[in-house]
Formats: sequence, C-alpha cells, structure tokens
Amino acid sequence: MIDPQPAPPAPAAVAYVRDLLRGLDAPWFLCGGWAADDWLGRRTREHWDVDIAVFHDDQRAIFAYLPGWALVGHDPNVPDDTTEQWNGRQLDPPAHIHVPRLGSSLSTSPELTHSEFEFEFLLNERAGQEWILNREKGVTVSLERHVRQSSWGPPTVAPEIVLFHKAGGHLTAAELKAGGDGPRPRDEQDFFAVLPTLAPAQRTWLRDTLATARPAHPWLAHL
Repeated sequence: MIDPQPAPPAPAAVAYVRDLLRGLDAPWFLCGGWAADDWLGRRTREHWDVDIAVFHDDQRAIFAYLPGWALVGHDPNVPDDTTEQWNGRQLDPPAHIHVPRLGSSLSTSPELTHSEFEFEFLLNERAGQEWILNREKGVTVSLERHVRQSSWGPPTVAPEIVLFHKAGGHLTAAELKAGGDGPRPRDEQDFFAVLPTLAPAQRTWLRDTLATARPAHPWLAHL
C-alpha cells in the first residue's frame, strides 16, 4: 500500500497568521483568495494580504489579543482612506480591521508592533448558531457547516461560501450601487479555479443561495 503524500506546507503568509492567532479567544477562519487556494492545495495567483473572518461581537477579543499593535479600524464612521489607529472603539458594520506591515501606507508609528505580512480581520454578523451572510435577503448558514479544517492548518471557510462572498452575495443594495456589481478579475479567477472542485451539494447550495442574494449574477449561468 502506498502511503498518501503529505500535505504541502502552508505559504509563509498563511503560516504566519495561523501561528499568530492560535491563542485568540474567539473563532476565526481563513477566507478570501488564500482560502480558495487552500482548498485547491496550491497557490494560483498573487495575494496582497491574508483575509481572516471573525464575528462582529468578538472585536474586543482582537483588541485585547494584540495590545500595542498597529491596527486600523474601518467602518461607516471614518473615511475610507483613514489611517487612524484603532483604539478599541466599537466598530459598526460593515467593518474590517487592517493589521499592516511596517512601511505600509496604513502604518503611522514605528513604535507600534507590526505584522510580518499584511492581513485583515473581516467582521461578520451572526445570530445564535447562524452566520448571517446577507441580512437584507435573509441568507444564513449554520456555524456548524461553514468552516472546515484545511490542509494548510487554519480553520477555513468552506469553498462554496468563499465563492458566495466573492460573488458579492453578502453586499447590501446600497453597497452594490456604490461600488458596482461586476465581479473583480481576481474573484473571477478564483471562481473558475474552484468551481470544478465543488461537490454537487456545494454547487447546488451556491447556485440557490446566490440566486436569492444576486438573481442576475453572471456566475449563475455556470452553476
């Protein structure tokens, strides 16, 4: 019997963030483009940063876990181009928290601790044991099924949910109007790379859920 091949090691950026967050007292999950590559088992394109999904009500745990770190909080209460150091104030949805490298345009003080690799926390909503994917459309998924252990080690958002977000299924009508509704080139690349690997149940879930959130989305023709 041939022994199975060991899983390839995680890329340096993913391994760094994975190891850094091991002690965080809140659930967190690899998402975005690196999650797509994780499910494929290989790096398929360049990535500017590492995206980590956390829940909105756990933002204080992040602030407590990284004291003295360079953190920039983005929410509707600050300009899009803010570089203001996050002081732990409550961030309102939609929100995310950048953890920049030293020398980044978001870095404002060399006295703060900086990440070796750019990454950010994307704050998501939940209700009980349900992850709210799109509040306006009533799209939710159970916390039990939305995350799995990946070959690179970190808990990772399931591939069909990664693609739902890349399709903009989580965006509100106002966000779509402000930012446009066409998929970005990197999201298109991830979609067509991951799509053939989806099991029938995953593909059906993505088709039905995306049809609810974005009924005119061009990816539906491929599902």
